[in-house]
This record gives sequence, structure tokens and C-alpha cells, in this order.
Amino acid sequence: MPERKFQKRTLFLWAYLVFALVPIYWMVNMSFKTNAEILSSFSLVPREFTWANYRTILTDPSWYGGYINSLIYVGINTVISLVVALPAAYAFSRYSFLGDKHVFFWLLTNRMTPPAVFLLPFFQLYTTVGLMDTHLAVALAHLLFNVPLAVWILEGFMSGIPREIDETAYIDGYTFPRFFMTIFLPLIKAGVGVAAFFCFMFSWVELLLARTLTSVNAKPIVATMTRTVSASGMDWATLAAAGVLTIVPGAIVIWFVRNYIAKGFAMGRV
Repeated sequence: MPERKFQKRTLFLWAYLVFALVPIYWMVNMSFKTNAEILSSFSLVPREFTWANYRTILTDPSWYGGYINSLIYVGINTVISLVVALPAAYAFSRYSFLGDKHVFFWLLTNRMTPPAVFLLPFFQLYTTVGLMDTHLAVALAHLLFNVPLAVWILEGFMSGIPREIDETAYIDGYTFPRFFMTIFLPLIKAGVGVAAFFCFMFSWVELLLARTLTSVNAKPIVATMTRTVSASGMDWATLAAAGVLTIVPGAIVIWFVRNYIAKGFAMGRV
């Protein structure tokens, strides 16, 4: 009986793996075809293998510039989110103050709000102060969603660290900045990795705010990919190649923080 259960579980896992990988494989398959082949025939492998689609993306400024713009504002957002969230999460995990639970709940409600709700206020504000079409504009807008998420994740990790460690460090003469950077932060590095991963992924794939708050100078790749319609129709092949390259940064980030993500799930906070 246990062997039959094991076989069923293995079969289910293989079926799920195939189901999850088929869309990715099909996108990779399309990226090495021409538009004519994509629209005229059905094939599991390209009949006329070509690198032209990737060459277009890597040589056309309107394409590779989108990747650069995305990496810039995603990096800015991730760094600022962690810098802001670390002290906030420490305060929630170590101190009790008036309205602390209400403030914590309010932070999470911001994360649950659709980005479209804040679209008009951000657009009006950035137009007034001259931040439209800048990397900083998108990075600051995404803070509204990433900071609450980072605080929630980090607070869970920090609450698992005994408070006696803080008291012992103070008795030994550590200042708070020294204690936090040299003792406390290494203890929660798994939480920092998990928070950085989720902040990166949200900012990398978010479309509505990124597309509305940029036009030319800071237009991200997610916005560029929605504007591939020309007089000749949809450029499916180039769009598929762009999709493949869009997966690469996320895959690299997952590779480096995979162990931290596993610890995050094990601790039950993510």
C-alpha cells in the first residue's frame, strides 16, 4: 500500500512538472522560429531555427533598454524596501506600543490593495514634482506594496530570535547599530533573502504602475512587451524571445536565494 501511494505521488509530481514546464518550453520554442512559421504550422521544434529574434532584442535600444530600466528601478526599490523594513520589523517584533497591531494591520491592507487604486494619485503627484518617466518614480511607487510585505516577512523571522540576545549584547557594551549589523542581521539573513526575493519579483513583473508612470526614458521591459503590434500584426517571435529573457533575472535571483526561501517556508511566515 505505501508503495502504491508513492507511485501515485510520483505520477502526480511528474504530471504537475510537465504542466508547469509546457508553457515555458513553448515560449522558448517560439523564440527560435520566424513569425511565418509560428502562424502557418504547428511543430514541437523549430523547422527553420533562427537567432534573429534574440539579435533584435540585444541590438535594438528600445528592447534592451527596457531590461536596463527594469533592473535599475527594481534594484533601487529592493534596497530601499529592505532599508525601511528592517528597523520597522524590529520595532514590531521587540516593542509593544499604542496601536501597534492596528498599524501592522494597516500595512498589510496597503499590500492587499490593487495598484490601480493608487494610479491617479501617483500620476498627479509625480507630474507636479517632475518625477514622471524616471526610475525613481516607479521605485518609490512600488514601495507602497513591497515595504509592508518585507515588514511582514522580516517580523516573523525576528520574532523567532530570543530577546535575551539583545539584552546580552547591550550588557557587553554593544551600541544598537553595532549589535544590529554584526549580531542580529546575520541571524535573520534568511529572512532578508526571502524579503529581497519577493520585493524583486513584485517590482519586476508589475505592469500597471510601471507602464503609466513611464513613457520613454524609464520604460521597463514589461511595458515594451505590450507594445509589439505593428502594421504587419503581432511580432510573436520577438515577443517570445523577450519573454524568455525576462525569465532569466528571476531565475538567477531564485538560484541565489533558494535556500533562504526554503527556510522561509519552513518557518511558516511565507
